[in-house]
Amino acid sequence: MRILVVEDQENLAKLIKKGLEAEGFAVDYVLDGEAGFRRISMNHKDYDLFILDWMLPKKNGDEICREARAQKISVPILMLTARDSAKDIANGLDAGADDYLSKPFSFEVLLARIRAILRRPKIALPLVLQAGDIILDPTRKQVSKKGKDVKLTLKEFSLLEYLMRNKGVTVTREQILSNIWDFAFDSFANVVDVHITNLRKKIGDKEAKKIETVRGVGYRMNDN
Repeated sequence: MRILVVEDQENLAKLIKKGLEAEGFAVDYVLDGEAGFRRISMNHKDYDLFILDWMLPKKNGDEICREARAQKISVPILMLTARDSAKDIANGLDAGADDYLSKPFSFEVLLARIRAILRRPKIALPLVLQAGDIILDPTRKQVSKKGKDVKLTLKEFSLLEYLMRNKGVTVTREQILSNIWDFAFDSFANVVDVHITNLRKKIGDKEAKKIETVRGVGYRMNDN
């Protein structure tokens, strides 16, 4: 899952990015409201969640939220705010936010709120994914083959999850990069091919054939 953080305190933005990346998310951040709204307007299809601070330079988080919803952008929004009165919370939710979190907050609570929001997609997704003998549990971050655990790095896990969620669909290297790595990542790097190679080795010869190379385009995950 890919997340955009709009937060003017750069140290906090970096801490959120570092913590979420350690949990397997791809995270970008911007430091003012205008830049945040511009990114949201132009690139909202690249993201699964926006985290907006309420008080931002140039454009506040509630303004961004209202304008994004007016543009029919339906990506979930989590508001961060030092305002914790019932009226302020109601205003944030009325602006179109899906949830709020009062500052200061613990990273564990932030992570729990993010997981709760992402468990509420418009179209219900299976809790456990399967392709042949491979079973992937996104919640527990576990992969098994014929009942035996397969040890993957966070990026390998995210890559396999992305392929399995798009089973039967050819995804380009650019799509993989934009969903698993951050916005600034070098799209000309061969990092996708390297991770695919490592993933195939770890899931074994038979199952590796399920990850099909589509020449000149990208990859496709098949059931058989």
